[in-house]
Order: sequence, then C-alpha cells, then structure tokens
Amino acid sequence: MVISEDIRTIIWDWNGTLLDDTNICIKTINFLLARRGLPLLNTDRYRNIFTFPVKDYYAEIGFDFKKEPFEVPAREYIDQYNREVMNCGLHRGAVGVLQHFRSIGKQQLVLSAMEQPLLEQTLAQHRIIHFFDKISGLDNHYAHSKIDNGKALIKQMELPPAETCLVGDTIHDYEVAQELGCHCILIANGHQSEERLRKTGCKIITDITKLLN
Repeated sequence: MVISEDIRTIIWDWNGTLLDDTNICIKTINFLLARRGLPLLNTDRYRNIFTFPVKDYYAEIGFDFKKEPFEVPAREYIDQYNREVMNCGLHRGAVGVLQHFRSIGKQQLVLSAMEQPLLEQTLAQHRIIHFFDKISGLDNHYAHSKIDNGKALIKQMELPPAETCLVGDTIHDYEVAQELGCHCILIANGHQSEERLRKTGCKIITDITKLLN
C-alpha cells in the first residue's frame, strides 16, 4: 500500500479529497463572477489558480475589495455552495478505501476547511461519519487555515506525528502536514492541478483508490 504499516492514523481532508465537489465549486464561483461581469473559470484555470487563503484566490480572479469587502462574496459563495453541496457525491472508490483502512485497524479523522455543522451534515448524508473517530471543521466560512485545528487535533488525540499521515488534495494540505510534522499524500484530482502539487515534493497519486495499490 501507499500508506505504510507504520502509519496508525489517517487524517483526511474532506473537500476535493473524499468529497468530489470541484465542479460545484467552479459552478458556484462562476455564479459570483457572472453577477459581477468578470471572466468565468474553466476546470483547468480553476485548478491552476485556486489557493488558500481563499481571499487571495478571489483577488486573483478579479474581485475588487475596494468596491466590496471580502466578506460579501465569501458569504454569497457559501450560501450558493450550501444549496448545491447536498447534490454532490464522493470520489469513486472513497467508501471502499475508508472501509479497508477501518478493517485493518487504522484510526481515521477528518480535518476540513468546511464549517463544522455542514461538515458533519455532509458526512452523515453520505453515510460515512461512522468511519471517523474525530471530525474537525472550522468555526467560520472564510476558510483561512486548517493549521491551528490540525495542531489541536494532534494534541487532543495524542497522535505521534511519525505514525500519522494527512491525505489531501491541495498545497495547503501539504503545508498543514509540514506544520504538524506528519506524513502527507496528495491526490491530484481535486482542487489543484497535479503540476502544482508536484512542486511540493510530496508523494502524489492520481486517484484515491491508488492508496490501496
């Protein structure tokens, strides 16, 4: 397997890693861009430009915070996204991967930039919430950083970083893992392109099922 026997705990990112929501995110941001007469994004441009903090991403694609504060499109985005996300599915094979790691005794956690109530709701909707010993989301919708929550998770769960692996789909997930001192694997079919992810030097796979190869 890509994840070694020495790894006892897997910390999963949610959006783009387990939840296949890239297309919904593009649809949602294009809704905001169209209302402002700004150029729309296709999948390739989105994956080549999306970043954290999302305020920087908004500025890059044309939002003018001299005309409106960041909080206005951020709230508009989350309201629109929340209407769409319940129609969103998991990545193909995600449930089987979670089942496998549970069957061999791996502890599984979720660390997400999604607001905690919606995170729990979507996990429950997809009937996978029982796979996780702890679920950690943000307490606001601005998606600044997961680092502080990740550090709190490591401390609360008493996780040895050398026995922990974070699985995500963005450069920020790699940055979080670096801050936590744990291992990291990135999946290049979420919110950022494989080319960008490879620049981190992190282990990259192209599909969640390859974690079992």
